Order: sequence, then structure tokens, then C-alpha cells
Amino acid sequence: MTARLLCLGLALVFAASYAVAQVATDKRRSGYQDMGEALQKMQDDDTANPGMLFVQLGGQLWAKPVGAENKSCADCHGAAANSMKGVATRYPAIPQGADRPVDLEGRINLCRTENQKADRLPPENRDLLALEAYVAHQSRGMPIAPPYGPVLDAFRAQGEGIYRRRQGQLNLSCAICHDDNAGKKLAGIAIPEAHPTGYPIYRLEWQALGSLKRRLRNCLVGIRAEAWPLDAPEYVALELYLMERAKGMPLETPAVRP
Repeated sequence: MTARLLCLGLALVFAASYAVAQVATDKRRSGYQDMGEALQKMQDDDTANPGMLFVQLGGQLWAKPVGAENKSCADCHGAAANSMKGVATRYPAIPQGADRPVDLEGRINLCRTENQKADRLPPENRDLLALEAYVAHQSRGMPIAPPYGPVLDAFRAQGEGIYRRRQGQLNLSCAICHDDNAGKKLAGIAIPEAHPTGYPIYRLEWQALGSLKRRLRNCLVGIRAEAWPLDAPEYVALELYLMERAKGMPLETPAVRP
């Protein structure tokens, strides 16, 4: 018995040491860490974070019946603080009976069309962003935990290919900026590592909340590449890969960025 307890104790010590070592060797940085103190305080203070206005709106929409079924999100899912906790950390994912992944806003629209019999909300629509922010906010502080499977892995590989492919008139890839030159300055602003830890996100340059698709589209335009329409599946594939890169990092929604 003494020997067994000793072995168990050693195993627990090893596991704890391994976990500490993993944290110590994780050099990834959220865009939060590249911001100045004033913007960090704005994100940290829910009374000053402008993204929280959208979270509050999302809470109202969560409880509002819509569509031919006259159902609210709460009618099916109950209190979001319980039913939606951890959900945003696991998207994009493949809905039951589907053959391709959807992101969180895609899942919200599926609920609207299939369960509420309501119209789809278009990309960057205020109500869609508010609902997405409200759902994602329930997972704030939780580690990103992307799902796996043969179909998802194929789309994730497609996303990695997009991330590493040179394109546009500037002949740049996502990796050249966000892997090779992360932390350096571009027009006086630090180049982030591009971890999607805070979307939908409030950017001061937008003066509004925006989706990850909007940010990716901005990057495509910035390198003089042809931007896909906001409902293009390439964005979902790229998001799958970006969430894999950010695996284990805490969700910040709604984050604030310059």
C-alpha cells in the first residue's frame, strides 16, 4: 500500500510539473498583450468595454421570440450562462447531419431557419454580431478547444493551406506576417500573432463590433488580393486552422483592439 501511494504521489507530482512546464514554454501572445495599458484597461472593465453593449443587446435578443414558430433562443436552450458555457470554444464545428463545418454565426443562423423558422441574418448584421457576442461571452476565460474528426481535419488542412499560400499583388501569406514577423512594427503598430481569441471584436478603427471574417477580409484587401464574399467557405476553413493555432488560449470575447 505504501509503495502504491508513493507511486501515485510521484505520478501526481510529474503531472503537475508537466503542466507547469507546458505553460512556461507556451510563448504565444494574444493581441491583448500587444496593446497599450489604456486599451487593456478598456477591455478589462465591462463598464468601459464598448463590446459589452453588443453583449447586452444579444441578451435581449436571446429572450425575444422570432419567426413563424414564435420561439426565442431561451425557449430551447434556457439560460445561456449554463447552456452556452464552453460552446464558442468548440467552433467551427459540423452540425448534425451536415457534411461541412459552420462557424458560430452559421450555427446561430441554422437555429433561426430550422427551429425558429425565421430569416437568416446577413453577415455583419448588428443582431447577428450581438447574438454571437452574447453566446461567446458565456465562455470568456475558457480555453479554446477545437473539435476533431476526418471531415473537420480535411477542412482544417485546407485552412492551413490558405494561411501559408502567398497571394495578392504583394505576394504575401498570412504566415509571413503573423508567424515570421509577429511582434515587429507595421505603420507603428505591432504585428499580432493572429490568434482569434476575442471575436466578435470591437476595433477602434471600425468604431463597431465586427466578425473574424471582416478582419480576414481586411487582410486580403491589405495584400491586394481578391477578397471572398463574406459567406465563402474559405473563411470557415481558415478559422478552423486559426482556432487550432490558438488551442488552449483563453477566450476574451468581447475583446477590444486598436
